[in-house]
Amino acid sequence: MRIVDSADVSPNAAIGDGSSIWHLAQVREDAQLGKNCIVGRGAYIGTGVTMGDNCKVQNYALVYEPAQLGDGVFIGPAVVLTNDTYPRAINADGTQKSAHDWEPVGVTIERGAAIGARATCVAPVTIGAWATVAAGAVVVKDVPAYALVAGVPARRIGWVSESGVPLIAGDADGMWVCPTSGARYIETDGKLTKETV
Repeated sequence: MRIVDSADVSPNAAIGDGSSIWHLAQVREDAQLGKNCIVGRGAYIGTGVTMGDNCKVQNYALVYEPAQLGDGVFIGPAVVLTNDTYPRAINADGTQKSAHDWEPVGVTIERGAAIGARATCVAPVTIGAWATVAAGAVVVKDVPAYALVAGVPARRIGWVSESGVPLIAGDADGMWVCPTSGARYIETDGKLTKETV
């Protein structure tokens, strides 16, 4: 494990073997990072956030609690995972909000999914396994597995393979093929599944 001197890592955080925490990153108490994770310069990992193995959180990304990241999740530079459905600094009576005045909600990102630079995921949402969120997108609803979403608000514009490459139409309706690996995927009712051999 490598934690540089300028990083701020709580002694109550659990950091997996082989993980690296870079300059000016902050990992809060009770965060749990799996093995071989990378937290880039200036990134923030909130209290109690959980990350699987082999995750990458790039520079200046903000991962607010109670986010949950599966194995192999990629978080691009300056991505924001929010946690407050109705954000306010003060209550209706003018008093400053405290931790007791709101309930944090989280973003869940499943295995192998990737969130592009400066994208924002507005909690509560789930990003399905192997999905890709394009740079600058704003996600306000759940993203299905293998979906490629872009825009504000984010909408599905295609499908991607586990290699991260856009799929091309196959030789039958509802069939998609990865041009890199040749893996085949089947679309049924707006959902994609990988064909088992």
